[in-house]
Amino acid sequence: MENNEQGKEVILKNGFFKKFWWSISKIEKYPNMAAEGFGRALAYLAKIVLILAIVLCLGLIYQTYGIVQEGIKYLQNEFPEFSYKDGILSVESEDVIRISSEDSYVGKVIIDTKTDSEEEKDKYVEEVESSGGGLVVLKDKVVVKNRQIAGDIEYKYQEVAKGFNLSEFNKQDVINYASSSQMFNLYLSLFLTLLIYAFVMYFITTLSNAILLSAFGYITTLIARIKMRYVAILNMSMYALTLSVILNSIYIAINAFIVFNMEYFSVMYAGVAAIYLVAAILILKSEFIKKQQELIKIAEEKELLKKEENKEEQDKNKEEEKNEKQEKKKDKKDKENKENKKEEQGGEPEGSNA
Repeated sequence: MENNEQGKEVILKNGFFKKFWWSISKIEKYPNMAAEGFGRALAYLAKIVLILAIVLCLGLIYQTYGIVQEGIKYLQNEFPEFSYKDGILSVESEDVIRISSEDSYVGKVIIDTKTDSEEEKDKYVEEVESSGGGLVVLKDKVVVKNRQIAGDIEYKYQEVAKGFNLSEFNKQDVINYASSSQMFNLYLSLFLTLLIYAFVMYFITTLSNAILLSAFGYITTLIARIKMRYVAILNMSMYALTLSVILNSIYIAINAFIVFNMEYFSVMYAGVAAIYLVAAILILKSEFIKKQQELIKIAEEKELLKKEENKEEQDKNKEEEKNEKQEKKKDKKDKENKENKKEEQGGEPEGSNA
């Protein structure tokens, strides 16, 4: 904040990259950023989540590319014949095909194009989810389970095929298409679809985390005995999540190449944000105490100055009284001298001729 010519405070609006840097390295700037308002804090959070969503989707596209390359080899050498027509996929296999997560790039894969039972479909999804993620291939759709995304992602064959003007194909057609340059359009379409979905899901989740964090921050202000508006605490909570979101992006990016699970990552995610917010509140309290001390010091100096001025005025009054007494004394003495002189000049006193 700065002062304008009339002495009023002016809130300076800072750019995204400056806020990004301040959110990680300059906790003392949190109150200034929070003062810009809820709208700008929410816009900042949306941009941070967009970065996370882009990283996530790039990782998923990279994994998809690996899946396609692995799938081409598997189709050519091991997978039975199949065909697609008018939204229905048919695999020439009497038994349910199960591919373990150790043998698949995407995790566990279950293929059953014969069943119509919703109960069996749900069991397949639960089985894939319990193994850490993967795919469930059914006759009309494929269900994707990924531990990095909450919920299920479903792709209906008819909708996907419509985008490529396909009404039917077989195993060899798929192998030929997957090996062609036309796959770029599929990757782009998949990236945009995933980006929208991931952004919405992560934005809602991250905003919920900010609200929970702000409740913790509000309790901290009560303990620290500092008065703050809730909206200011909520704004600071959004900025405090910056490092946590970036760490989550790095975690997702690494998982795109090396699949591993950090057991207490969610605890660290919340802990880092809480540390930033509490530090910002304590710094704010420290500055508040410092300002109070400065105001007390100024008040004491004013009081001391006032006392000195009063003392000077009292001394001045005493000096004036003293001078006035001296003047009166002098006047009285002069008067007495005049009277004595007059008596001396008046001659003999009355009755001297008797």
